[in-house]
Amino acid sequence: MVYKTKGVCAQGIEFEIDDNRKVHNIKFTGGCSGNTQGVAQLAEGMDADEVISRLEGIRCGFKPTSCPDQLAKAIRQALDEG
Repeated sequence: MVYKTKGVCAQGIEFEIDDNRKVHNIKFTGGCSGNTQGVAQLAEGMDADEVISRLEGIRCGFKPTSCPDQLAKAIRQALDEG
């Protein structure tokens, strides 16, 4: 799935969810390279619901969202779309 982010420096997030609901191949386009690479590596192979529960609601400074929060939103959307 390719997700267009909103309200953060990264412009998009690409990832896959396998048949066991594990998240793989996470790639952010733009954003703070070290942080987005770190988030992607930490979430690699995790259960989709676990990623959502850990990352949802994280804020970046005074912004109401963050790149980790956007990843949670993207995964939730992918699960909802089935």
